[in-house]
Amino acid sequence: MSEKRQWGAGFAAELAKIAGRVEEARLAARASAEAEAAEKAREAELERRKAAAAAAPRRRGAERGDPASAVPWSMRVAAEAGWRLLVLAGTIWVLGTAINSVRLVVLSFVVALLITALLQPFVGRLKRAGLSRGPATAIVFVSGFIVMGLVGWFVVWQVMENIDNLSSSLQDGITELKKWLLNSPFHVTEDQINQIAKNLQDAIGTNAKDLTNAGLEGVTVVVELLTGILLAAFSTLFLLYDGRNIWDWFLKLFPAAAREGLSGAGPRAWRTLTLYVRGTVIVALIDAICIGTGIYILGVPMAVPLAVVIFLAAFIPLVGAVASGVVAVIVALVTVGPGIALAVLGVVLLVQQLEGHILQPFILGRAVRVHPLAVILSVACGSLVGGIGGAVVAVPMVAVANTVIGYLRSYTHEEELTAEPGPHGATAVEVAPVEAPPGDAGPGAV
Repeated sequence: MSEKRQWGAGFAAELAKIAGRVEEARLAARASAEAEAAEKAREAELERRKAAAAAAPRRRGAERGDPASAVPWSMRVAAEAGWRLLVLAGTIWVLGTAINSVRLVVLSFVVALLITALLQPFVGRLKRAGLSRGPATAIVFVSGFIVMGLVGWFVVWQVMENIDNLSSSLQDGITELKKWLLNSPFHVTEDQINQIAKNLQDAIGTNAKDLTNAGLEGVTVVVELLTGILLAAFSTLFLLYDGRNIWDWFLKLFPAAAREGLSGAGPRAWRTLTLYVRGTVIVALIDAICIGTGIYILGVPMAVPLAVVIFLAAFIPLVGAVASGVVAVIVALVTVGPGIALAVLGVVLLVQQLEGHILQPFILGRAVRVHPLAVILSVACGSLVGGIGGAVVAVPMVAVANTVIGYLRSYTHEEELTAEPGPHGATAVEVAPVEAPPGDAGPGAV
């Protein structure tokens, strides 16, 4: 019995020990939870204080009227776009200044590009006929510049041959114009006409020094013109002979990531330039033949030189046609009379309408079509930068730039589409092609 009591007492003591240990573990867990909660509370308090400290300057700025917080969002966007536009304008200005400093070289090279675009198809035909690159280039180069030289010589020869007749016709025309003014409803008197003539003589006499300086400047212009012709000739020769290698070297100047897009834009730009030059030559030739034939039938002197001037002026779109037409009308007015001048004007307008509505859309097509406003603005900018040469090369450069920008935009869009991840999982199953059931081969099946 005593052993049972001892065993019971020991069991009770063990239970008491176990209960004490459980109580100690419970108290320890409670203390740990309280400590963790206190730590979280301290961290939350620290975060709150940091947020309050960060918001305090904004509140103080708003209370003091901070300019940044008072400026509307639209004005901030306008300011951001404004300084970027200023940077872009500065870049364009620096580029224009650099081009203007070497204007003769740039214009000569661009003219060489135009001539190369005109002559390159003939080189290709000779190479396909069996000639090697060197002889084909030499034949086309020499033939092309001989033809252009003969055209220039023909114009000068015709002018020199008809200058005496033109001078006498001009004097007679001025006399007829004076009589018409005296009998016109404008009430112009002979004293007023004589006073205008005297003022012209006085202006010529008082500005003799300026005329001499202009003559010296004319000599400088002739030297620059000869230099430009030589540069254009040599550039054309090398472009005809080694154009592919020059283009490959030009591509190496750009980063490797941009070469693929530029290599695709280059052939398209060259095709646009070739179509433009070829179409412009054909349209100019048709204009010159039609208008020259018309003024020859009407009896206007120097019909052939005027036709050549019309042909050359047609390379300046819109503006050149108007200027050459005005020259033809003035020559008809002072040499033949107002009636024939009106008839010449009608011929010029008729041919220009034929060119604008039939010839250019049919020959040039939509590949090199430029909006008339862009033509006028580009011709104006080109003439301000490079004179007549700038006006000639402005429109083809705009057409080429339009082609390049359009291709690069579509190329970038295609790159973005190919860079998007493909469908996965159920989406791939949904977009997977489904085999058509037997007997249904789709539209157009035979």
